[in-house]
Amino acid sequence: MISGSDACPCRSGLEFAQCCEPYLTDAKQPSGPEALMRSRYSAFATGNIDYLEETLLPGTRDDFDRKGAAEWAAASEWTGLEVRAVEGGGPGEDEGIVEFVAHFRQQDADRVHHETANFKRQDGRWWYVDGIMGVRPRRVEKVGRNDPCSCGSGKKYKKCCGIAA
Repeated sequence: MISGSDACPCRSGLEFAQCCEPYLTDAKQPSGPEALMRSRYSAFATGNIDYLEETLLPGTRDDFDRKGAAEWAAASEWTGLEVRAVEGGGPGEDEGIVEFVAHFRQQDADRVHHETANFKRQDGRWWYVDGIMGVRPRRVEKVGRNDPCSCGSGKKYKKCCGIAA
């Protein structure tokens, strides 16, 4: 069990009581997509399945697998969250995207869940909408040899997908 003075599971560097706990107890609402993403990771780490369901955008909850989420949370040791990119979600914006990697250990093996998640502000509150596994595809009209590769690897095109070109 995580107490308020323990480090937050989301690895923000803050104590749980100063980071995600107020969101998980409904004492306050996340201020943006990244805060909501971090609190959802902490919900998995603490087994707070109610919070996971309650932070889904209304109208998208019909296919939430509560039993599956609870089993995954309980069978895993949540070892860290890495936020790779955040787009949007600032003041005056109603949509945001967070690319993240959730690290966990299950059946004596280290595992990752890499997702690019979509968030929406509705009725003054941020909600998780959906996500795709891995990096969101980027639209690139023409890739130069020294441009970053469009596959999202972080390498130059000529050292990645452009090797055969």
